[in-house]
Amino acid sequence: MPKPTDLVQGTLDLLILKTISLEPKHGWAVAKRIQQMSGETLQIQQGSLYPALHRLEQQGWIESEWRPTETGRMAKFYKLTRSGGSQMKRELESWARLSAAINLVVQEV
Repeated sequence: MPKPTDLVQGTLDLLILKTISLEPKHGWAVAKRIQQMSGETLQIQQGSLYPALHRLEQQGWIESEWRPTETGRMAKFYKLTRSGGSQMKRELESWARLSAAINLVVQEV
């Protein structure tokens, strides 16, 4: 199973932005959703996830608020900001170019 360090640099930010673009989620739910959507291939560790969430919040791409979870426990929920949506689109375009270029190389070998 890939470790977070195995991800292409910047991919974690894109995964987080995309995951919370659908609906606000708390940190554990973000990691769980990425794991589920990747067919259990990607497992984001807390030591990578929470610094990334903090960084994205500092950049103004996400914002947070404390709310109760389904179990009644309070958790910080993250949601995408307008500038975060723009950043996500840029990162998706960049990812599409990068993955297409990599596919060209590996298919030719």
